[in-house]
Amino acid sequence: MLKPLSPPLHLVLVSPRIPPNTGNVARLCAVTGSRLILIEPLGFSISDRELKRAGLDYWDKVFLKLFGSYGAYLSEFPQARRFLFSARARRPMWEADFRAGDHLVFGPEPDGLTGELLAGGSGEPLAIPMLPQRRSLNLSTAVGIAAYEALRQLSGS
Repeated sequence: MLKPLSPPLHLVLVSPRIPPNTGNVARLCAVTGSRLILIEPLGFSISDRELKRAGLDYWDKVFLKLFGSYGAYLSEFPQARRFLFSARARRPMWEADFRAGDHLVFGPEPDGLTGELLAGGSGEPLAIPMLPQRRSLNLSTAVGIAAYEALRQLSGS
């Protein structure tokens, strides 16, 4: 059985564009106790029907924080340990040592985090290992893989 982390993981979506992916991540947050951070601009309205449907009846169990920009997010969490997930990163996530309270940051569909953001020093770029000649994973799948790897490490399993 999963136990709540203190402090919880923060799953950060920078400019997500596809409502069902964000809804699926919200549902993941509800079942893992992770916090959801959304950074504008969003490709949909928070009240979007597809977003609500993908999150099912879990929205009341999701701690959601919305920021107008990546800079505003950084200002609120200046000391956070951040891992920036990108298919272009060189270091595989298997080498990361996750801790409670970490921020796992993901970019928008379909392009991911910008090179400027990855090189900007706000976090450590990590990749989810994939076979060569593959572009990327679905956003909600990638968030689920990374979140559960962090939770696996933190649970001692």
